[in-house]
Amino acid sequence: MQGQMSLFDDREQSAPLASRLRPETLDEYVGQQHLVGKGRILRQLIEKDQVSSMIFWGPPGVGKTTLARIIARQTEAEFVEFSAVTSGIKEIKEVMQRAEQNRRYGMRTLLFADEIHRFNKAQQDAFLPWVEKGSIILVGATTENPSFEINSALLSRCKVFILKELEEADLLQLLHHALHSPKGFGNLQLSVEEDQLAAIARFANGDARTALNTLEMAVLNGKMDESGVICVDREVLEQCMNRRSLLYDKTGEEHYNLISALHKSMRNSDPDAAVYWMCRMLDGGEDPLYIARRLIRFASEDVGMADPQALQLAVSVYQACHFLGMPECDVHLTHAVVYLSMAPKSSALYRACEACKRDVRELPAEPVPLQIRNAPTGLMRELHYGEGYQYAHDTEEKLTKMQCLPDALAGRRYYEPTAEGGERQVKERLEQILEWKAR
Repeated sequence: MQGQMSLFDDREQSAPLASRLRPETLDEYVGQQHLVGKGRILRQLIEKDQVSSMIFWGPPGVGKTTLARIIARQTEAEFVEFSAVTSGIKEIKEVMQRAEQNRRYGMRTLLFADEIHRFNKAQQDAFLPWVEKGSIILVGATTENPSFEINSALLSRCKVFILKELEEADLLQLLHHALHSPKGFGNLQLSVEEDQLAAIARFANGDARTALNTLEMAVLNGKMDESGVICVDREVLEQCMNRRSLLYDKTGEEHYNLISALHKSMRNSDPDAAVYWMCRMLDGGEDPLYIARRLIRFASEDVGMADPQALQLAVSVYQACHFLGMPECDVHLTHAVVYLSMAPKSSALYRACEACKRDVRELPAEPVPLQIRNAPTGLMRELHYGEGYQYAHDTEEKLTKMQCLPDALAGRRYYEPTAEGGERQVKERLEQILEWKAR
């Protein structure tokens, strides 16, 4: 279409829409007002030219790279972009030496390390002396929690700023700007409904790049009417948004955030929240068997003897997921998640296990009492192995008063049953046993 071909008249216009519209000043920058709004800390540091090394932590598409470029422009520093994928120690040292030379001539260098969490320890260590000397202003961008992914020595020398996902209002502002800016589609005759822009903003899920890429795809595949107006077709737009790309990294922090949300929602007996977090994980590509394994753990850790059937159900669901896989096994996971959410809760088994592990770890390794040792040889019998053993089945109560714990731990209680669900009967039975032994 001739109207569309005008988008590619020159090299600048052939760049992706998100690149063409990249803001160049703080006033053009959209979002992150908690950092760059009037009077906010990062804006003040930039305006007063007091910028030091920093880490930008936030989800994709929220303006980390753009903000770094704006800082370099406003502080008149040379902007050098570095990638963990293509840069090794040698390249880092070459750039640092050049930056040191610039410093001697009164020029500053802002080194932008995108996805700094992907740099290995040696690469991160290579930044340290130059950050300390002030040869560079290091700005690292990461989608992962810096506490876990960045060396403590480097992290201690950087200020961490948290960037938030953009609001729908921010994304709508960007989309309107794209439609009217000469750098965007301002030179085209376009027909886009407001509800279509709102749908793109919702679909983008806080990611400006996703919003602009979706709009660009919809416009480039629009239909031109007789008057030369390009109309964004609803069916085409739906195809452009056929899958929401939710933030999820199966090995990153969000992985642990979501499994924590699932576990705690079930513990709080909230089946709706639990199913939601489970579906979020599946939608992000999580292995259903990983979720099923966590449910098996939950069945004993948080339900336990309050509903002994919970473990059996969780194991059965794991087997069902193994047999069927995705997408069919999602309903089996829902079955287990809802069952475990609604089951009576008891952490008595977990507390018993942890208390016992603590004693095993911290106390001396006590010998097994002689009365409960096996005595398969004559020598062992001469050494009194098995002497004093009482066979419970020989008694009417099926109980004896024989001590099974070592002397140093005699009377120690690990398992303290609750009165929840089926564990009430276990509690009553244990109290009867202890009372009988005390008589």
